[in-house]
Amino acid sequence: MKTVPEDAVMVGQAARGTDSGGGVTGSGAGAAFATVTTLFFAWGFITSLIDPLVAGVKGIFNLTDLQAQLSASAFFIAYGLMSFPAAVLLSRMKSVPTVLVAILMMIAGCMVMLLAANIAEYSLVLLGLFVLASGITILQVAANPLAAALGHPSRSHFRLTLSQTFNSLGTFLGPWIGATLFLQGVEVKEGTVITDAVRDAALGGIDRAFFWIAGLLVLLFCFIFAMRRVVTAAAPAGAPPKGFVAAIREAVSSRWALLGGLGIFLYVGAEVAIGTMMTLFLHSDAVWGQSDVAFGVPLLGWAMGSDGVPGVSLQEAGKAVSFYWGGAMVGRMIGTMLLTRVRASTLLAVFGTVNVALALYVFSVGGVAAGFVALSMGLFNSIMFPVIFTLTLERSTASEEATSGFLCFSIIGGAAIPPLTGLVSDAAGYTTAFLVPAACYALIVLFALAASRAMTKSAPPPAAVIH
Repeated sequence: MKTVPEDAVMVGQAARGTDSGGGVTGSGAGAAFATVTTLFFAWGFITSLIDPLVAGVKGIFNLTDLQAQLSASAFFIAYGLMSFPAAVLLSRMKSVPTVLVAILMMIAGCMVMLLAANIAEYSLVLLGLFVLASGITILQVAANPLAAALGHPSRSHFRLTLSQTFNSLGTFLGPWIGATLFLQGVEVKEGTVITDAVRDAALGGIDRAFFWIAGLLVLLFCFIFAMRRVVTAAAPAGAPPKGFVAAIREAVSSRWALLGGLGIFLYVGAEVAIGTMMTLFLHSDAVWGQSDVAFGVPLLGWAMGSDGVPGVSLQEAGKAVSFYWGGAMVGRMIGTMLLTRVRASTLLAVFGTVNVALALYVFSVGGVAAGFVALSMGLFNSIMFPVIFTLTLERSTASEEATSGFLCFSIIGGAAIPPLTGLVSDAAGYTTAFLVPAACYALIVLFALAASRAMTKSAPPPAAVIH
């Protein structure tokens, strides 16, 4: 994977047990991989709290869909502003110090969120989300290529998808806990009024959530610090330090870094737009707002916890969003196994095509069934990020640091696509807004087809099955 001089590769292999493909092997790689995977869980849990938070702030601060979606924009715009600085930081400080800096920044973001909840100021919510996401951006720039490199290169898709499975476990738990804390009694339908007691309770839930997250991040910082020697010993050798401008220039000089960046932009934008809209979509009268059908579904009905009032409340809908992200967790488990037998580009094309069809069903048919169809889209989102990421790393002529920085920069799609979706939903309704992610998935299918025809930087060629 790495483009370093041949003598440097040989020295690295002798010192750490790397192979000619650039991966790091040996007994230390397994322990280092397990340590890095804990980071994936942490940022998945925190990121998925944005979904119930968007619904919560819409009611608490009496916002439009577009204004509420700015919460997602404030979070994901950090990827656009911080990814290249993070890549430079990674090239200068290496993996473990970069991860520790990222965790400290995440803790600082939680402190801003605590202040925002206590003084009830939406602008501070946006600032806190930006600082928190800046730390997560740095974490992803360091952790994604590290997870891909800690083992044999031919199984990089497998490892990164496995790590993303634990990321999905965090995203499964986040919406349910967030809905429980943020949405008790909160209502967003036209004509409803939120009492001061309900508003204070929702702000108190935000306060408690980020207080405990800050505490858990402190524990995670201590754990990574204690394991720093294990991870450092197993980490692959980095490229020489680059400046900010050099990193950007190198990334944009690669056609496949640009194509992969577009793929990540579209995927994250579609996934986040659906997730942040899902609570409001399910709660709408056109879907589950006046139906009890969902409560009759095993496990889903139990997780939603009917309050005895006909129809699905905002909080009950928020809890159901866990199954959107839970589908991604199940899909990554399945995808991890499929990627040992199926070409990564083929699997990406199939999953993207299915999501185009599901989004078009929601738009064209709607109704109660559309709620279940929309939730199932998470299953087919599952392998998209890790596969787009590793397909790009295999084909990009830029270094891993520059390519990873550009791919994480492209997560800014999560800041751009949700407001566009919010504009459409404000104008034409939630079902029509699903046309936006449908277009994103269609372009991802084209990316997968192009990747299936392109040569990689190292053997095996794309025509071979990835084991």
